[in-house]
Amino acid sequence: MTDYSSLERLPRSWLTQARHDLDAAEANAQAGRHDLACFLCHQASEKAVVGFIYHHGAEHVWGHSLADLCEDAKAFDQSFEFVKSVAGLLDHHYAGARYPQGLPGGAPCEAYEALDSERALEIAREILAGIEEKMGLE
Repeated sequence: MTDYSSLERLPRSWLTQARHDLDAAEANAQAGRHDLACFLCHQASEKAVVGFIYHHGAEHVWGHSLADLCEDAKAFDQSFEFVKSVAGLLDHHYAGARYPQGLPGGAPCEAYEALDSERALEIAREILAGIEEKMGLE
């Protein structure tokens, strides 16, 4: 097991998991599980932003809202104002893609379509690539 307790390794571990979640999102989208793909896109983006915040010396990062996390990241890089406007589109997948009461009219597995996962994947890929570049991990 890798020791991620070091503050130097912590940001990279968050980005590693973000990349893993994005790969899983792509696999789920290809398999037609668009609800899971959208949720994992949110997770990948959330973890990437958390990794960025840790990269800049934060000791604790709280929350799951991408909009809120991007607001915190703006303290280190004002370009997160734009990231926030795009990443916020993934926030509704945090609960909506997992829980039947998160969406009106049915289970997420019945409500999500290929267009939903395609758009979520596009956003998540852009967020991860941008953060990896900002952190010098490209």
